[in-house]
Amino acid sequence: QVQLVESGGGLVQAGGSLRLSCEAASGRTFSSYVMAWIRQAPGKEREFVAAITRSGGSTYYAASVKGRCTISRDNAKNVVYLHLNSLKPEDTAVYYCAARISYSASESHRDYDYWGQGTQVIVSS
Repeated sequence: QVQLVESGGGLVQAGGSLRLSCEAASGRTFSSYVMAWIRQAPGKEREFVAAITRSGGSTYYAASVKGRCTISRDNAKNVVYLHLNSLKPEDTAVYYCAARISYSASESHRDYDYWGQGTQVIVSS
């Protein structure tokens, strides 16, 4: 099992940037987990944002954020990051960090077993 704690959310103007962080605490090596960011806007279902493989060698992005978003991880620090640029009001959501024990990433939020509490991002127009 892994405990995930997100930080870095807040209120930002459209066009601005944010860096979200997720710290993991687990009895297993952090590099055992594929990591992802999932978001949920008010009144909407959870939506995959980005994922990164265990080594960090491969990344995956939703079409809605591709080119504006970078996921990265530091396995020595047990942290995964999400850099969001050129933010839009439609990026407003609670952003969750999620993990799965697997050799492959998934672009379905349903495939992730462990979740943090989320961090709120609000983008004002």
